Amino acid sequence: FSFFFLTFRLSTRERWNICKSVCVMSFIIVATLTIAQRGTTTSGDHLPMQLSQGELKTQKRNALPGGHNFWKQKKHEATTEEATVTYDRPQSRTWDVTTTNCTANLNFTHMEWFGGLESNFKQFLFYRHCRYFPMVINHPEKCSGDVYLLIVIKSIITQHDRREVIRKTWGKEMEVNGNKVKTLFLLGAASKEGEQANHQKLLEYEDYIYGDILQWDFMDSFFNLTLKEVHFLKWFSTYCENVQYIFKGDDDVFVNTENIMEFLDGSKVTNLFVGDVLYRAKPIRKKDNKYYIPHALYNKTHYPPYAGGGGFLMGGHVARKLYGASETLDLYPIDDVFLGMCLEVLHVTPVKHDGFKTFGIVKNKNSKMNREPCFFKSLIVIHKLLPPELMHMWSLVKRNLVCSRKIEVL
Repeated sequence: FSFFFLTFRLSTRERWNICKSVCVMSFIIVATLTIAQRGTTTSGDHLPMQLSQGELKTQKRNALPGGHNFWKQKKHEATTEEATVTYDRPQSRTWDVTTTNCTANLNFTHMEWFGGLESNFKQFLFYRHCRYFPMVINHPEKCSGDVYLLIVIKSIITQHDRREVIRKTWGKEMEVNGNKVKTLFLLGAASKEGEQANHQKLLEYEDYIYGDILQWDFMDSFFNLTLKEVHFLKWFSTYCENVQYIFKGDDDVFVNTENIMEFLDGSKVTNLFVGDVLYRAKPIRKKDNKYYIPHALYNKTHYPPYAGGGGFLMGGHVARKLYGASETLDLYPIDDVFLGMCLEVLHVTPVKHDGFKTFGIVKNKNSKMNREPCFFKSLIVIHKLLPPELMHMWSLVKRNLVCSRKIEVL
């Protein structure tokens, strides 16, 4: 009552000014509440597994500034435009996904079997259709000219020590008898929101020094290893017309590059795909196992033949065909099994080779045979070694190591 009494005594202009002020304040309050509400519905665990929890970084960082300016923070605006993907390989010469708007597919919630799944599998199914994401760091020049062997290593943003020792040992770029060997590391975004800004800046500086990192804007996680697989296949099919062979592996393996070159020199296989192949492997149904798969996601008795993801070799033309095959399948949470499914589509059977030991030399992890340098000298891939072990083993193998007899694996 007092408010209306006071406004009655004021002039018309004064009453108009008060009304304007009240309207402006009301608008500001409503806008603030709306923004706060949106913030709470798009943070933390509500984000899709494939998306990084920071802002989308759609700019390519092929050339980074030097000096003190490098460490200055840059602002990147998020975008909500739909992703546009070109599947026609002959016409696509650049990475054509620059924006993404990945929303959950809630159709599964109406299905009875969906309710019995664990939360991580529900999350995976919600966002499985979100297939391609923008590139944060790109190096198409790695495939310029004729490349004989492209070494491609899966890594995560925090494991810079593993990348460093690989660059100094088996992943070192070189030329052997006129055959060029190039190296790339495949990464997504940091999985922890608090680490994203600092680790991303360090990664960009690492790439500024070495220029050997491919990074996409999806969150690095176990299930997203399949995303890393399909992103590389698309990238390879886009930029790498003249790459003859690919070695693809993890960042915790020992690789004898000389033995790879020797093996390839004598290889006459048309559709080359060779590694530590598992035949008639069964899906693991124990829920406490890292590789557990529920029946709702895969109901067959056996997987198709597939090579252990620790390290395998394939021909360049096989990789291009794998990209086409991957487009016909739904993504699967285990990346090496997914690749086996793609090979099955192509009617290509992977070849098992005794030189690839992606599960260790012997099953007993405590056995001294797993650290015998003469085995490392004769084999192609051995899993698994941490950076100090890898550097030590590399120095043993590369010096004048005398073994009683050479193991014939090539």
